[in-house]
Amino acid sequence: MSDDLMKKMLRAVLQANKNGVSITRLQGEYRSLTGEFIPDRKLGYPSLECFLRSIPSVVRMENRMGEIMCFAAVCQETAHIAQLVARQKSSKRAPGRSQMLNCRMRSKLASNFVFYGRSRLSLSQSASSENGSFLNVFPRWPTLSSFPALSITISNVPPPPTPKALQPGGYNPQVVQSRISEVLKKYCSGLWLSKLPSVYRDMYNQDLPGQAVIDLENWTHICSVEKPVSTNRPSPSHLLPTSTCNLWRPSPTSTSPSWKPTTTPFSPTPPSPTSPTPPSLIPTSPTSPFLTSPTWMASPTPTTPIPLSPTAVSIPVEGCLRLKELLSKYSHGLWAHALPKLYQETFKVPFPEDILANLSLLLDICTVEYPMADNKKKAILYGGHISESNRRNCTPMVPPLLLPKEEFPSVLVVEASSTDQIILRYIGEGYSQALETMEESMSTVYSQLSAPRLLPFPSAGKLAAVKVEGGEEVVRAQVCEVMTDKVKVYYVDHGFSEVLSRTKLLELQKDFLKLPFQATTCTLAGLEQFSSELSVLQTLESLAVGKILLVELLQHDADPPQVVLYDTSHDDEVNINAVCLKALQDKAMENPLQVNSTYMNVSVTNVCSDGTIFCQLPSRGRVKLNEILDKIEAFFITQVTSESLVSTPFCGKCCLARYKGRWSRVEITNLHGSRVLDIKFVDLGVPASVEVIELREIPPPFLHELMVIPPQAIKCCLAELEVGVWTPEAVLWLRGAVVNSMDCSMKISMLDEAKLVHIYLFISKGSQDVTNSVNHQMATSGLWKQPGPQKDGLPTPSFLDSPACSPIPVSTNTPSPLDGAGDASNPTLVTSAWGEKQLVLPPLLELPQAGQNMDVYVSVACHPGHFVLQPWQDLYKLVVLMGEMVLYYNQREETPGPGDVQKGEVYAAKVDHNWHRVLVNRVLSSGLVSVYELDYGKHELVSCTLLQPLIESFRQLPFQGITAQLAGVEQRVWSEAASIVFRNHVEKKPLVAQVECVVEAELPWDRKVIVYLVDTSREETDIWVHNIMADFPEEQSTAA
Repeated sequence: MSDDLMKKMLRAVLQANKNGVSITRLQGEYRSLTGEFIPDRKLGYPSLECFLRSIPSVVRMENRMGEIMCFAAVCQETAHIAQLVARQKSSKRAPGRSQMLNCRMRSKLASNFVFYGRSRLSLSQSASSENGSFLNVFPRWPTLSSFPALSITISNVPPPPTPKALQPGGYNPQVVQSRISEVLKKYCSGLWLSKLPSVYRDMYNQDLPGQAVIDLENWTHICSVEKPVSTNRPSPSHLLPTSTCNLWRPSPTSTSPSWKPTTTPFSPTPPSPTSPTPPSLIPTSPTSPFLTSPTWMASPTPTTPIPLSPTAVSIPVEGCLRLKELLSKYSHGLWAHALPKLYQETFKVPFPEDILANLSLLLDICTVEYPMADNKKKAILYGGHISESNRRNCTPMVPPLLLPKEEFPSVLVVEASSTDQIILRYIGEGYSQALETMEESMSTVYSQLSAPRLLPFPSAGKLAAVKVEGGEEVVRAQVCEVMTDKVKVYYVDHGFSEVLSRTKLLELQKDFLKLPFQATTCTLAGLEQFSSELSVLQTLESLAVGKILLVELLQHDADPPQVVLYDTSHDDEVNINAVCLKALQDKAMENPLQVNSTYMNVSVTNVCSDGTIFCQLPSRGRVKLNEILDKIEAFFITQVTSESLVSTPFCGKCCLARYKGRWSRVEITNLHGSRVLDIKFVDLGVPASVEVIELREIPPPFLHELMVIPPQAIKCCLAELEVGVWTPEAVLWLRGAVVNSMDCSMKISMLDEAKLVHIYLFISKGSQDVTNSVNHQMATSGLWKQPGPQKDGLPTPSFLDSPACSPIPVSTNTPSPLDGAGDASNPTLVTSAWGEKQLVLPPLLELPQAGQNMDVYVSVACHPGHFVLQPWQDLYKLVVLMGEMVLYYNQREETPGPGDVQKGEVYAAKVDHNWHRVLVNRVLSSGLVSVYELDYGKHELVSCTLLQPLIESFRQLPFQGITAQLAGVEQRVWSEAASIVFRNHVEKKPLVAQVECVVEAELPWDRKVIVYLVDTSREETDIWVHNIMADFPEEQSTAA
């Protein structure tokens, strides 16, 4: 990017914020617009502040409340723009960087967290570094060929004068060198170059001359300027005393890259417009890893602490290394408030608490993001990203195979010789279809040659064309081994080898080298330690080889990538990785179950809300399990490493989590975004929702022993009592009677096909007669029976009739969001029954004005007259909110909900394992409630037992679902065919919306926007959806 263009973009960022941008947020705002950072260090400036002060014609800086604020400097050419910005209303959105998190989750299609349509290159173009280590997302607006639009041109700004800090003016190099030597004596482990000016100023009450910064690299007798491995991103340098550098340099001849200031503007290579790489939704930041050695870290020289100003305080080098090690385990970010506990558990030393009070200290090693702008205590830290390595080692003439963009692409599993060498082929457009087209062309071309040319001098690694024996097909192959008169070849598109005659090898024409080799390899996640286990390989062979499956790509930058395979051909999908892992279990460690058998010393570990219970029986596996878990407890107490942190969670993964103060085995069952997930304690039958930082990998010394032991929790139900929705009284009574009791016994009455064990449960050592069982006590008391339904409401149990369980009234006579009818009077907001504070609805979502554009995601599309949009820019805030709701409400799931559900009120409802903010449309007599998801625009039927009051913390983010109507077409009753075409074009896709008008209303769900929808996913042209729908003839679209 040229110098003038960079200043234009910087001015544009500042003009868009009439209240100014703090200097700590300026880099993020600039990158959100341009995809690049302000290259202040590349231009030779010691800090961003020095650079900004050198261009007063672009930036005006003020010190407000101790914080430096940046404003756009007004010149004659841009005065009219400043006036327009000053007249704008203040944004209701709190200031904060707007970057997308990686919203992918590992669950199946039932989850609302997955954006199945991703932001495409043309809607959100990507700017990548040379090695592909980071991608940025910013919108490209559609070409407004048929609509007038306001065009604002920013005039060229004259080049700034040479900064005073860099002018070689009278400074004494010998004096500066001696002072820097004294500074480095205090910081024997090194100092960030960006910190040097402030430290120098604090020690000597003078500014560090700018020329000295340039000369540092030449003063090798006192220091060394070390810069990280070169990338296209600006990275801060590290200043080391010469004696320290010698500790870790491998040899006197080794050299490290040095920092060289230049006056040439930093211009990264622009991305190719046809690049197929999808934009990353992970916020990235320039990070600078230290070059360290165990010697340097283990033997720091004791130093005398120097009182520094708050801006000069730095984190010890060892602390930085540990923090970066932690952040590297969580590529999707880590909550700042979780750092102290995680740091203490991992490294067995206390975390420096003062860092949390000033997160700006971490800006050199990570990015600090505030997803909830109004809550500065909720911050997410993002570490650095490792550069991508070459995924495939293939012939240079053939392009590498790019991984699919889909969340769950289809694959054909060709071979599975081990779990870390699975050979597969991707199915679909660009893969199997492209291969079929190429091989048809090969057959045609080679059949027309009268005498095809044989491959001369075949050798290992050479490519050839091979005609399939007994057919006309011609395929590509690579020579693996040359024998006397035969050769062994590997079919690079089909994934298997064959020995054939040398006369079968034909010369491969260059036209057939354009398609990447289609056969590729991958590893099965979670099975790395069992790659050669016979039971695992036999299970894998029977379940996967030769079948078309769905694959979930976990680590795209790994070589080969880690995957999870799913078979969706059955009613219930099969996680093949999990099934292979279960093949290791030793059935001899189970206690065999037999009908009419009685078992003593039974431990009941959990009672579910539907009446099912989980029990542990005495067995050899239970004894062995307790022994291994005790060893793991001792192992973690002495361990000081981050290797046990779970960095790549996925469904079906087995790991460890805390339960009542002890580590227990768990299986991940669902993921809510990247930080919150659902687990099940497999030996206790207890479900839970936790953050990923609470999980630990099973230590390798105990992994095989632990996987051999079958789950110790047996799922049972009480005989003669129906399994279903039990009353809260019955569940609470049964829990109090049997959970954690040491004297329970049971008698099996039946084993059904669903592997549910029907039992009679006894809580005393007396007679095992059925009349003495817990079953009989509950049946005669009637506790377990659900009361009959009542019209227009639900019964409230007596012990739940308390203020804490009362609903939160919000409004009355609220129409359904899809009806568009009803009383439109002002809503009635009342004080909740259990508190003095009035809970109100979230603020209205800020919508663009007529004629403006916005990136959107279409979550629901019925027809052109009704669909639901979500603002693409703030979707990550919704993911964070729903993750918090899962953690909060899943811990309270057994807490009785509101007893009297009222129409028109806002609640939290559990739908498909996720908690949503919903509006109650109707209360049915069957005990079900019709609700409207206010963030997604969907209608659902849920049980009243799955409703909870929506607390104030979850009422801060505006409801994200926006009811919309397509502009540019006449509104009518759309036919089913037209509705299907419309859904196929827009639903579950990121698009650009141009607002025609906004229909305002007092209630969020009554607002509506009329918009043009534009699909900008194609490079050559933009698709205006209203033009497609206008092609439907009137008689076809008006059918009743």
